[in-house]
Amino acid sequence: MICGKIAAGKSTLAAELTARTGSIRISEDAWLACLYRDEQKTLEDYVRNSRRLREVMGDHIVTLLEAGLSVVLDFPANTPASRQWMRGLFERAGANHQLHFLDVSDDVCKARLRARNAAGTHAFNTSDAEFDLFTRYFVPPSRDEGFEIMFHGESKTTPSIRFSS
Repeated sequence: MICGKIAAGKSTLAAELTARTGSIRISEDAWLACLYRDEQKTLEDYVRNSRRLREVMGDHIVTLLEAGLSVVLDFPANTPASRQWMRGLFERAGANHQLHFLDVSDDVCKARLRARNAAGTHAFNTSDAEFDLFTRYFVPPSRDEGFEIMFHGESKTTPSIRFSS
């Protein structure tokens, strides 16, 4: 599971984790772009479409975990509610977990976002105003949520591990 603001590097980290561990990566952005590309105009559209995707993918992800496969869930674990959904998946499957938290400043995220938009390398272009809107809902993970958290800063150094209880 990966937590971080827009353009913090969640998908980049997900790809690195997948390559390093031979895991299966499931990307919310890829699925949303394929299924709802023309329906992704507002925050409300994203919330609705993300909910639809989670409803259909939940049992599939649990099945993969129950089969002993490692899954890199490239969905934003950016709110307590989204993390609770993810917790339900690994708990139902009886699987271990790690929550990777990308702690990246707004300025760095916006610079990366602008570069990504200019390069056209992402399925969705996001403006600074949309970044600010989405970021208002961002809640970093807290110790009382009980996740094994791997912290990543802006420097792309090896993550530090902190266990929450």
